[in-house]
Amino acid sequence: MTLHKISKKIVGYKVLTKDNAETVAAEAEKPSLEQMHENVARPEMLLGSTYKIKTPQSEHALYITINDIILNEGTPYQERRPYEIFINSKNMEHFQWVLALTRLISAVFRKGGDSTFLVEEMKAVFDPHGGYFKKGGVFMPSLVAEIGHAIESHMKHIGMIKPEKLSDHHQQLLDEKRREFEALHGGSNGGAFPEKAVLCNKCSTKAMVLMDGCMTCLNCGESKCG
Repeated sequence: MTLHKISKKIVGYKVLTKDNAETVAAEAEKPSLEQMHENVARPEMLLGSTYKIKTPQSEHALYITINDIILNEGTPYQERRPYEIFINSKNMEHFQWVLALTRLISAVFRKGGDSTFLVEEMKAVFDPHGGYFKKGGVFMPSLVAEIGHAIESHMKHIGMIKPEKLSDHHQQLLDEKRREFEALHGGSNGGAFPEKAVLCNKCSTKAMVLMDGCMTCLNCGESKCG
């Protein structure tokens, strides 16, 4: 029997069996990877992306900038993770809560772990005065929700969130239904969803139409008939 002295703090363990011996050995050979945590030093340069939000509720747009840090750069385990967020606008009406929001979100980013939960939490915020529709018929329940959508787009861009994509077969069926609906109701609508479409509760887009006695969303494929 070979004895090994443990000089580091034990943070986890796994029982070695015949079935998992190869997996455990592979994990043991992995290098010590850099993880996001609140003490990670901020590099002098960060990669950033800026997203513009223009709502019908204000004449001034919001500009959301998310800066990312590169972890384990130059290795097979390289990953890009959000480090901080800034929101700027000429509209000073929302200055106080926007500043608080940016500081809280940046703190969550730097804390490490899975920060994707922020997206669903923010998208679920409703404005008591009512939301608004974006171009393309997408409903936004609040300005906070649209900021959440911007963060979601960024996380998809850097690979933190895997985008849900319809299969080619499913997309083909939706395209056929759309052409059929447009033929029955007077042609296309310039690429937009039909004017008679109503709001889909699943994807929050005005793309649900009645076809063959069944309400079907031409955007996400949601169907009231299962």
